[in-house]
Amino acid sequence: MLNWDHVFATRSSRMRASEIRELLKLLDKPEIISFAGGIPDPALFPQAEFAEAYAALFSDGRASAGLQYSVSEGYLPLRAWLRQEIGRLGVDCDVDNIFITSGSQQALDYLGKLFISPGDTALVTWPTYLGALQAFNAYEPQYDQLGLGNRTPASYRAAAEQQGSAVKFAYLSTDFANPTGQTVSLDERKQILALADELDIPVIEDAAYQHLRYDGAPIPPILSLDIARSGGIDATRTIYCGSFSKTLAPGLRVGYVVAAKPVIRKLVLMKQAADLHSSTINQMVVAEVARKHFPAQIAKIRATYVARRDAMLSAIERHMPNGTLWTRPEGGMFVWVTLPEGMDGAELLARSVETEKVAFVPGQAFFADRSGTNTIRLSFSCANEAMIEEGIKRLGRLVGSALDRAA
Repeated sequence: MLNWDHVFATRSSRMRASEIRELLKLLDKPEIISFAGGIPDPALFPQAEFAEAYAALFSDGRASAGLQYSVSEGYLPLRAWLRQEIGRLGVDCDVDNIFITSGSQQALDYLGKLFISPGDTALVTWPTYLGALQAFNAYEPQYDQLGLGNRTPASYRAAAEQQGSAVKFAYLSTDFANPTGQTVSLDERKQILALADELDIPVIEDAAYQHLRYDGAPIPPILSLDIARSGGIDATRTIYCGSFSKTLAPGLRVGYVVAAKPVIRKLVLMKQAADLHSSTINQMVVAEVARKHFPAQIAKIRATYVARRDAMLSAIERHMPNGTLWTRPEGGMFVWVTLPEGMDGAELLARSVETEKVAFVPGQAFFADRSGTNTIRLSFSCANEAMIEEGIKRLGRLVGSALDRAA
């Protein structure tokens, strides 16, 4: 029998099952109140609008183009619509600065492949999006903590050089981040650009939740700030990753990258070597639904999610014991909870599923160094207000009893 471990590439040892993907299996159990999956509520998908778009495509003669091979850059009308939409955010670009991917996860994989050689250093926040760590891990990087305002450029360079490494990029989610729900301030965005200038590295800006703002004034994307100071997108160092997964539907797997043309050209070559192009027919219907219904869809999901966020924050305030801290996100899908020191989120999850029938994600998965054991992520996107009240009540009871036992 072949010893597969002997022939696998060394990078395969860094591939781990997603703890969140495994937790999603709990959604099939009706007795579980789940705050685990950071996924949109399927009841909010614009199903009728997609049905109409697919039907029109098959009735007006465009289906043959949708079912045929296509260009690797992406469907031109979709890129043209995206150019207008991100223009409203202050991102002035051409359609040739936009590249369509099979979800933003593919974009992160391609960017890891493009920039990371084994041993290179990637700067990421502590905690950060688990999917980004999974995408980058395959290319065997080291990680250093991207601190906002509390480290000098020289300290990053020195830490990398001690490992015989070089800093290759900074990655962060700027608005309502997964997992913390926090937003990077305008001053912090400017600090990131200044750091990137000093280290001469790109910034990968993950904007998956850009449109899910419920409170407060919008903050310009880092790419917008970069364009304003550089005089044009092709002189920038910021790579902006977006997605329709949180706004229209994740199952169609349509994401996008906005960046300087030299980066886009490299990504197109990767696409040609990987899957040739993203699903053309899906891109066509996304373009149609976005063109006709995007503002109404955004308004609908915002109205639903803000009520659920408020319900969760209110329930946490009432039911969580003293010593528990949590974020108060202005948008997105997540509340990040820091449990009293000494508690273990993974152990709490095991007891919670068994005794209280409540699921969440232990926070350790989101730390490149596997710290953060006393943190958990709660998602409010797929639970209604009654479920949130009951689930947080149960969770607070469990945390309180654990504290009592430790006293």
